[in-house]
Amino acid sequence: MNIAKRFTSIFAVVAVSALLGAAVPAASAGGAMADTTVTATRSFPKTTAAKRDFLAEHTSTDVESNADWGGIESLDVPQTESQAEKDQKAQEQAESQAASRSSDRASISVPTAPASATGQALADYALQFQGYPYVAGGNTPSGWDCSGFVQWVFAQFGVSLPHYSGAQMSVGTAVGSIAEAAPGDIIVNTQHAAIYIGNGMVINALNPAQGTQVTSLAVFSGGYAIRRVL
Repeated sequence: MNIAKRFTSIFAVVAVSALLGAAVPAASAGGAMADTTVTATRSFPKTTAAKRDFLAEHTSTDVESNADWGGIESLDVPQTESQAEKDQKAQEQAESQAASRSSDRASISVPTAPASATGQALADYALQFQGYPYVAGGNTPSGWDCSGFVQWVFAQFGVSLPHYSGAQMSVGTAVGSIAEAAPGDIIVNTQHAAIYIGNGMVINALNPAQGTQVTSLAVFSGGYAIRRVL
C-alpha cells in the first residue's frame, strides 16, 4: 500500500515537471517574438511591355471567350470624332467642293456672239446666259456679278465697259425714259446693273442663290439710269 502511494507521488511530480518544462520555452518564444520586428516583402515580375494609353478612346473590348462580364464581351461602343478629325474632314470636303466648282466652270459652254453689233442682237445673245452662276466680283461665264455680266456681254461685241455699276451709269448716251428704252440698253444705278430686253424686262445676275435670270424692272430699288451704247 505504501509502495503504491509512493509510485503515485513520483508520477505526479514527473508530470508536473514535464508541464513546467514545456511552458518555459513557450514563454521564452513569446518574449522573443515580442522583441522581434516582423516584416513582409512582395516582389513583382519585371515587364518590358509598354503601358497602354488608358486615356485613348476604345471602340471594342477583348475578353476571353469563356468569360462572363455581364455582356461587356459583346459591347459595341460608337466611335466619336476628335476636333482634329472634324477639322481634317471639313478641309477635305472644302477642297473637294472647290475642285468640283473648278471642274464645273471649266465645262461651261460659251455661245459665240453674232457678227451684227446691234442692241437687239446683244439682248438676244444675253438671254442665252440664263442660269449661269453669280460670283461677287466676277466677270466671266464661270461666275459674274451684275455689272460683271453687263461688262462681259458688251465685250463680246467689241465694247469695253467699266466693271462696277456706278461707273456704268455714265457710259454711252442717256435715254430719257423707259418708254424710249430699246433692247440692249443698260439699266443701271449705283447698286445694280442689267441689260434691257424689252417690255419692261431685263436680264441680270442677281445673287448666288438665283444666278442669272430674266426679271422685271422691279428688281431695281429706287431710281435708275438708262444708257445706250449700241
